[in-house]
Amino acid sequence: MSAQGAPEVVLREVSKSYRSSTPEAVPALRSVDLTVGRGEFVSVEGPSGCGKTTLLNLLGLLDSPTQGEVLWDGRSVGLLADRERSRLRLERVGFIFQRFYLLPALTARENVELPLRTLGVRQPERRERSAELLREVGLEGREKAFPHQLSGGEEQRVAIARALANRPGLLLADEPTGELDSGNARQVLELLVKVRAERAATLVLVTHNPEVAGKAQRHLFMKDGRIADDRRDG
Repeated sequence: MSAQGAPEVVLREVSKSYRSSTPEAVPALRSVDLTVGRGEFVSVEGPSGCGKTTLLNLLGLLDSPTQGEVLWDGRSVGLLADRERSRLRLERVGFIFQRFYLLPALTARENVELPLRTLGVRQPERRERSAELLREVGLEGREKAFPHQLSGGEEQRVAIARALANRPGLLLADEPTGELDSGNARQVLELLVKVRAERAATLVLVTHNPEVAGKAQRHLFMKDGRIADDRRDG
């Protein structure tokens, strides 16, 4: 099944600052220029606090730049109404986080169904889609399990299934193996690589793990809010 609209995302002279307890804003990104093409697999590496997560949030429309412009398929997202930007994010972006963020009161199936419910998909289709995804990530038979009944690796696989629910073309993963042991980390990484290839999706993945980064085709190295190096394999 193909991805839904893998976008080309462009950052032009993008800076992002945050207010803290001090009078001066704290810069997280500084004048970043970046183009992420359709179908690319990009790793983002660098020390803590260098702007990796901020970069991911801007690519996925979770945040807006303080300066500069973010474009999706040539359209400036800053010109979109909040509702249109939210809809675009819901329909075309899948987020995978280090700490899973599953809702503890919901079963695995119900967690996967959440994005579909937000889009107004009817229950029979939600059930079919969530069952298909949980089967795909190797959790068939675990649909009724609650997060506390799952291992860390299983929780992350539920989170991946949830991120795929709306068939997004852009997958953004923030340290998706950071909470896992080496065996589960390897399984999750293999799953992400497989899913990305099958859906012709774009995958941008933040990691400190050289083994995880080694699967990517392009490597961004960040330092002090800037892209210090941008390398492509081959």
